[in-house]
Amino acid sequence: MTTLLNHTTISVSELNAIAKNLLEQHFYGIWVSGEISNLTRASSGHYYFSLKDQNAQIRCALFKFAAARLNVPLKEGDHIEVSGKISIYEARGEFQITVNDIRQIGLGQLFEQYEKRKQQLQNEGLFAPERKQPLPEKPRKIGIITSLAAAALRDVCTTLRRRAPHIPIIVYPTSVQGSGSEQQIAQAIQIANERREVDILILCRGGGSIEDLWAFNEEISVRAVAASKLPIISGVGHETDFTLCDFAADIRAATPTAAAELASPDIAQLIAKIQNIQAALNQVLQQKYQNASQKIDFFSQRLLHPKQKLIQQKQQLKQQTTQLKHAIGQKLTQKHHQFTQQTQTLQQHRPNIQLTQQTLQHIQAALNQQSQHILSTKKQQLNEQTHLLNAIAPQNILQRGYAIVQNTKGKVITAAQQTQAGQTLVLTLAQGKLDVQVAKQQGQNDLF
Repeated sequence: MTTLLNHTTISVSELNAIAKNLLEQHFYGIWVSGEISNLTRASSGHYYFSLKDQNAQIRCALFKFAAARLNVPLKEGDHIEVSGKISIYEARGEFQITVNDIRQIGLGQLFEQYEKRKQQLQNEGLFAPERKQPLPEKPRKIGIITSLAAAALRDVCTTLRRRAPHIPIIVYPTSVQGSGSEQQIAQAIQIANERREVDILILCRGGGSIEDLWAFNEEISVRAVAASKLPIISGVGHETDFTLCDFAADIRAATPTAAAELASPDIAQLIAKIQNIQAALNQVLQQKYQNASQKIDFFSQRLLHPKQKLIQQKQQLKQQTTQLKHAIGQKLTQKHHQFTQQTQTLQQHRPNIQLTQQTLQHIQAALNQQSQHILSTKKQQLNEQTHLLNAIAPQNILQRGYAIVQNTKGKVITAAQQTQAGQTLVLTLAQGKLDVQVAKQQGQNDLF
């Protein structure tokens, strides 16, 4: 700066250039508030106006691409806050602001609404960690929900082509700013879930003011994100921008580019992994090849010519035949010797059958004689017992005129005292029975 002032003179262009550089380097990213005046809209779609307060004013230019992001059209007399590049239009030496973002004064109400809605949805459990879905490691298709004119779409597609060019991309176009955009966002999420043609969704747009990003804070879009059956990565705004959709999504990315990196596998890493696996496989195959080669060398040394093998087998067969004949001869000799010994032993222990037969005949004769004697004796004893039995048999006694006297109950009467006058008695005779009645009792003397 001192060097510049040491110059004797500088041109107007140089002065404006120096002033422009100073302004652009030291006044970047600040917000300026004031009232719109002298508002004009060119046929190109650009806006030009003055931003003034009670004591001063400054020229502002709002170009078409920035004006497209406005939720509400600019009006004369609006109190707004602007942010952009503060510089000098060198051609006319005019101090101006090239506006990038505009927000209405009283933005605190939006923040208050944001915090209130965030607390409400959090209490409902829409942001709970247990609701989060895991991201697929190898998605077959990736869906993108954003505006077709958004720079974020180009960033995401560029990143996906670089990291995973083999994965198809399906874009669900929607407005991401302005009136009704929140309904379009919710509808796009619903359509993607109904079609089920992708494995993961990226919800994205570039950075902007809280008003620019307000569609992602509306309740309908936040609930659609939370209800999605497809995993959703929210990549809305810059790293410092947080929307309610970020909290409802399964994972939040700092930028759209970061969302694309989270959604896709890195093909370079996959190639490196495959190369590592291939190297390991080559090493294993090399080792197996070496082991197999050693086995072949080992077996080749032990391998014999068929003719030599046949000679060895003939020799073995001849040797085994000789051994078999020798073994059979020894076995026959042993069995013959055993037979001779057993024959001699049998001759020595052969019984005298003739003597035994004679003895048996004497025993049989003696047994028959003794049996006849015992039978005669028993017959004689039987006859004697029969005569004695006949002599004392009741039936034979009854034949001689005797009778058995019993009462009606079958008890034998042996004394007159056992009867009563008029009592019925039963007399058993040699032939038949009689019922009699006692007339009177008589003493012993009356019987004779």
